[in-house]
Amino acid sequence: MPSALILIADGTEEMEFTITYDTLVRAGVTCQSAFVHDDEFVSPVAAKGSRGIRIMPDVYFEPDASGPDKFDALIIPGGAKGAETIAKNSAVQALVREYLSQGKLVGMICAGSMAALTSGLPKQPLTSHPGVKNYLESDFSYSEDPVVVSNNLITSRGPAGTTFPFAFKLVELLCGLEKRNEVYGPMVFPPGTPW
Repeated sequence: MPSALILIADGTEEMEFTITYDTLVRAGVTCQSAFVHDDEFVSPVAAKGSRGIRIMPDVYFEPDASGPDKFDALIIPGGAKGAETIAKNSAVQALVREYLSQGKLVGMICAGSMAALTSGLPKQPLTSHPGVKNYLESDFSYSEDPVVVSNNLITSRGPAGTTFPFAFKLVELLCGLEKRNEVYGPMVFPPGTPW
């Protein structure tokens, strides 16, 4: 089965992290969360999300254990402080480039899309939370679509509004459309929900 590494830091947006992680697991994707620390690293019991919810990471981020030889996808959630910590990490930036160069998926949602800029990705379509649009629109072909797929880079806009479509797109790309539809049904979205 496919596998995904989902990064988390203090300040990560909880819904973007948990909805993505949960939806991928429902599809049979093996997921691992890795805590990316900032410059004031003190070994925490759990990452403190943007709304104060504490989430226990599976492991601490180790670049050598996080490469595209170990996972099929690298996922970067948003949340202003968490996204900043992750995006400015030079090892994460190198991994973003490595995953894409090896044809693996990279997903970024909300302010997590700032990692596309800090990683020096070439101009291509992407989206983000409106709050960071002005940082990205001159270097990328900015879109306000809920989910944007540019080759193996998948970006999305924000917490509850687009996290489910983002997660379903990742399932589709990792596991196929049939699995995506299989996961969607039991989640009991209201009739007519177009994801």
